[in-house]
Amino acid sequence: MDVLSLLCLLIGFSSNSCASDHVGGKCWEATVEEISGYAEVAQKIIDLAVYGDARNRSYEKLAKFTDTVGHRLSGSRNLEHAIEYMYNALTKDGLDNVHLEPVKIPHWVRGKESAVILRPRNHPLAILGLGSSVGTPREGIKAEVLVVKSFDELKQRASEAEGRIVVYNQPFVSYGETVKYRSSGAAEAAKVGAVASLIRSVTPFSINSPHTGWQDYEEGVPRIPTACITVEDAQLMARMAERGQKIVIHLTMGAQNLPDADSFNTVAEITGSKYPEQVVLISGHLDSWDVGQGAMDDGGGVAISWEALSLLKDLGLRPKRTVRAVLWSAEEPGGVGALQYYQRHKENISNINLVMESDLGTFRPRGIQFSGKAQAQKIMGEVMKLLKPINATKLEGSAEGTDIQMWMDGGVPGASLLNDNSKYFWFHHTHGDTITVQDPEEMSLCSAVWAVVSYVIADLEEMLPR
Repeated sequence: MDVLSLLCLLIGFSSNSCASDHVGGKCWEATVEEISGYAEVAQKIIDLAVYGDARNRSYEKLAKFTDTVGHRLSGSRNLEHAIEYMYNALTKDGLDNVHLEPVKIPHWVRGKESAVILRPRNHPLAILGLGSSVGTPREGIKAEVLVVKSFDELKQRASEAEGRIVVYNQPFVSYGETVKYRSSGAAEAAKVGAVASLIRSVTPFSINSPHTGWQDYEEGVPRIPTACITVEDAQLMARMAERGQKIVIHLTMGAQNLPDADSFNTVAEITGSKYPEQVVLISGHLDSWDVGQGAMDDGGGVAISWEALSLLKDLGLRPKRTVRAVLWSAEEPGGVGALQYYQRHKENISNINLVMESDLGTFRPRGIQFSGKAQAQKIMGEVMKLLKPINATKLEGSAEGTDIQMWMDGGVPGASLLNDNSKYFWFHHTHGDTITVQDPEEMSLCSAVWAVVSYVIADLEEMLPR
């Protein structure tokens, strides 16, 4: 009798029932039996996180952190303070192997900025310069406006763009579809001779709130100042232009791009008991934009990753594999710290069992988004059943996370938090991203999801198939 058949018989299944469906070296029924055996420990994690002494703790950690440090722009002194704060807090929490890994990150400074419509009437504009934008001359830029609703319209009206400020009034379709105007709007406007660009904020909802974000210039294309404006002001200028009114804006931006700064990714672990070299990585990014508190983006992801380790420690749970929390530096400029982490550790990619990132809100959890081969998805589906007590059992495809994408591209299974984030882009990259947006109960539920999934996957006898 072979080993697989013996294993199946030991748990009460015949070799014939298992022979057609194996996961790794184990029959599927044995895998289901193994995962279902974690129901009691999953309930203990849930009870501690949601109803016990750790209730609301992730929220309290986040509130104290954001109230103490504030926003944390890449390259800023505030981000340095945040890293120091987290290193000390993780160490005090008694977690394993707390350390910092050096990285170089972009250092962009906003400076003073303002914009005002001079014609057809005086009207101040609420703006936020976009990350990596150059500044205007000291005296600012005063120019007539060209309003367009798409890149296609800009190309059609290219002859009108020379010497003007291009204002994009693109409709919001989805973040993934519409963000191209923020990231590429300046470059496209510069190609047709514009002197600056103003982009309607990428959001489905506005209360006259500008939403900032990173933008990218193109090699060989003039670098022109660029900022986001509110939905209301973009629509105002569109209506003025439709009436044939001449619009003139005075734009002043003191933005600067400084040399790259020294920074760190912050790391803490629960070291594995049997295969410590094998890792389940959980994460959020520590940097934020320089408005609001960065509580939602991505203080929440940081807090639940920290809290997941704390829950395991408090319960005395040490899985077979290491659960490692990484708090990334400089995600907002494009996953800069995470890419350097990948370059430093990619030689050990075969030991990375699962990569997880929470960067789309920590509102009421519904489950997990997962990327991996079909066999791994089946395993994750069984793990999600352990979260039935908090109704967070959904498993959807396509994990999301700038900081984990390179690992997933290399074949490592990936997961992100699936939560009720319908209002996420209302506050995203705005002054409104504060701790007020967060809910203590919802964060406790998210922490439970993060801890259960990471622990069980780290403790299974076999790694996830890839």
